[in-house]
Amino acid sequence: MFNKILIANRGEIAVRIIRACREMGIKTVAVYSEADIDSLHTLLADEAICIGPAASGRSYLNMEQILSATVAMKADAIHPGFGFLSENAKFAELCEKCSIAFIGPSAEIINKMGNKSEARKTMMEAGVPVVPGSKEPVYTVEEARKIAEDMGYPVMIKASSGGGGKGMRISRSSEDFEANFQNAQMESIKGFDDDTMYIEKYIEKPRHIEFQIMADKYGNVVHLGERDCSIQRRHQKVLEESPSIAISPELRKQMGETAVKAAKAVGYENAGTIEFLLDKDRNFYFMEMNTRIQVEHPVTEMVTDMDLIKEQINIAAGGKLSVTQDQVEIRGHAIECRINAENPSKNFMPCPGVITNVHFPGGRGVRVDSHIYCDYKVPANYDSMLLKLIVHDKDRESAIAKMRSALGELIIEGIETNVDFQYEILSHEAYQNGDTDTHFIPTYFPPVLQRITGDRYDAGYGALTQAAGGRRPA
Repeated sequence: MFNKILIANRGEIAVRIIRACREMGIKTVAVYSEADIDSLHTLLADEAICIGPAASGRSYLNMEQILSATVAMKADAIHPGFGFLSENAKFAELCEKCSIAFIGPSAEIINKMGNKSEARKTMMEAGVPVVPGSKEPVYTVEEARKIAEDMGYPVMIKASSGGGGKGMRISRSSEDFEANFQNAQMESIKGFDDDTMYIEKYIEKPRHIEFQIMADKYGNVVHLGERDCSIQRRHQKVLEESPSIAISPELRKQMGETAVKAAKAVGYENAGTIEFLLDKDRNFYFMEMNTRIQVEHPVTEMVTDMDLIKEQINIAAGGKLSVTQDQVEIRGHAIECRINAENPSKNFMPCPGVITNVHFPGGRGVRVDSHIYCDYKVPANYDSMLLKLIVHDKDRESAIAKMRSALGELIIEGIETNVDFQYEILSHEAYQNGDTDTHFIPTYFPPVLQRITGDRYDAGYGALTQAAGGRRPA
């Protein structure tokens, strides 16, 4: 087992990894930018080292600085978390050359599955159903337009190296194709330094269903059930749950076996996610593979009673999977809400600033993953996520009720957040009935919310704010 792990990340995922390491008796090193000197992960780790200024490119994306810090602090492994360098094949390769264990798959696998064009080709060769689309990468508007017209509109334009909704555009006709392609490609070049694109058929109002897989160095691969990530805004996930109300036991078995087949086809190791689109007729198609731990991994942990971060570390250290497929059991229902520093009434404008008051909900089956605290200054330089609120109960109806109660108790003052917006989603009849797809938010909520009802005050927020001195947002 590793003696010391450097966490090449920030925020709540860095805190999450540090806690897992503590329980395993492993020392930790936190890296931080100048903007994150007071972030919780720097305070919880055994050691911390500054790796540069606030700009990500000069700190959390600076491979040389992170590797130098790892050597200087005598860490023998790096956990990349999600985002930043977590799916960077060059970084994984450099770790190997420096004899530093990279807690994730090999550079070769990241290259093969991280590039969406290559991943599609690999899955087709393995007999995994994929969304109809281009078989080879495309680079110019002319060749892309020909593929789109042969396929028929609408189409989805995607960056091969994309992620988190970046480098993606929907084109519904030849008239808007060129502008959409150029915008998506420019976003890909800016965000991933890659102009490689591909085109696929756009499936109207699908569900976004992903399967968590774990694989060790000995060829053992299991899936840990699915997560329904259909509640999205601009291709960014807002709320996730497990299991999906749309998946029957038979379909779960079929999709799970397909996910395992996909992982085995590339000799996958460590944690990964096979993402599918599920159409209205319950046909499913491979969309992409994320070669890292996911933001939404806690819902899987809640329904399987497994610690995925510990499992990752154990596998990277040469251990075998702790479970076989027949030992994996899905119990109850879990929901996760991503709480962000943003103003929904102003088109979700980011809202950095100082948090003046915080109260986290608690109780049986309630979990909060976060790096914030009272007087913490939310920097403007990074993703706006403040925390993940996760609940678990016996069934979906009970989990929804528990999440509504937890949101009603959550207080974050000093900055604007999307807490009330999440409460409205959970309170919507269509969501409660399971009538959801990737167009849920555009369908039921206008692009720019003019008002938030504030109904969650009735769930306990009002009483708490009065007890704290009568403060209550306008």
